Amino acid sequence: MRCLACGIDFPARGRRRYCSSACKQKAWRERRAQPAPKRWPTAETVYACPGCDARYIGERRCPDCNLFTRSLGPGALCPACDEPIAVSDIITDYQPARRS
Repeated sequence: MRCLACGIDFPARGRRRYCSSACKQKAWRERRAQPAPKRWPTAETVYACPGCDARYIGERRCPDCNLFTRSLGPGALCPACDEPIAVSDIITDYQPARRS
């Protein structure tokens, strides 16, 4: 009999499909694996400081206030003024995906 997880031959005994408990567990984990939720890269996320309302790209802590910043979503530098701007500032009906 050939193991369904690793492919090695093992002696057939009953209804076994895996050569060991480890291969059985590995196959179970692969069947139950869920894809990771899609996240924006940190470097493309615009953050705002709750204390001084400054905006940063990719910085999760305000260097002036030493507070954690809140995520505004994906964005980039504004081509006109070189200030960080979020997509939600440009598109009024944009709603970021909820993470659980």
